[in-house]
Amino acid sequence: MDIDSRGLTAKEAYKLLIGSIIPRPIAWISTQSADGIGNLAPVSFFTCVGRKPPKVSLTIQPKSDGLSPKDSFLNIRDTGEFVTNLATLPQIMPLHRSAVEFEPDVDEFDAVGVEKEPSVLITPPRVKGAPVALECKVDKIFSAPDGLHHVVWGEVVSFHVRDDIYINGRIDFGALAPVGRLAAEYTVVDNAFVPPLPDEVMARRTGQRMERIDHLGDEYSAVDNSDWSASGAVAE
Repeated sequence: MDIDSRGLTAKEAYKLLIGSIIPRPIAWISTQSADGIGNLAPVSFFTCVGRKPPKVSLTIQPKSDGLSPKDSFLNIRDTGEFVTNLATLPQIMPLHRSAVEFEPDVDEFDAVGVEKEPSVLITPPRVKGAPVALECKVDKIFSAPDGLHHVVWGEVVSFHVRDDIYINGRIDFGALAPVGRLAAEYTVVDNAFVPPLPDEVMARRTGQRMERIDHLGDEYSAVDNSDWSASGAVAE
């Protein structure tokens, strides 16, 4: 199948992108409005873009109406600060619920049942219980001509790493159970390897469907269900 991207709508291109670029790490972004209202948002168009100084990148789209800027972006723009909290399995339910488009006057920490942890160098709080959190100050904001799609570069001014996973200047990722995105579903990273793998492992794994760890069978595929919607799954 060859698909000419020039003929795709934004929605059609988005579906192909999120199914092609997998797994995507999730930046669980905590911000605070100028009025002191806390906000949480999972952002999976996320990566690192520098190391000296350390920087991360967030791509933030408009709300589901396609017209309004997300509260998290407004907070980042107005205050110049945000925290990137690591998304892990123990906090998957509040992370998932934080994708709901709450009203701007709702403190989303309270709404999803997450406690705040004070940051050290910036005002927005961290997520209590997140094993890693990066305090960030805005470095640059790149906005698309439509004024609704934005890329934010943030300089990491402070790393918070849970004591038991900080070893020899590194992070023991094997103890974290990080969660990522597969299209609009989730995955938990629960295995690691260094190639080459044994032949029997390669033979067993090649062509094998992904294991599901929810109540759905291994043969289930969300893309076969035209009515399925990740957005609907987090409706308030």
